[in-house]
Amino acid sequence: MEDLLNFAMLICATLGSMAFGILAAYGILRAGFAMMRRPTKTTVVEAVSEAAQAS
Repeated sequence: MEDLLNFAMLICATLGSMAFGILAAYGILRAGFAMMRRPTKTTVVEAVSEAAQAS
């Protein structure tokens, strides 16, 4: 029974470490690509209202 418990804990530890590794790699890649992206410039469009002149 003790061997089965040790085996189950080993499987759980393996799955946990794999999940942590995948999530850590995802976070590192996401941060890296976010730093490589150019900052977006916000363009401000000013509306100029002109009165139409009828001739």
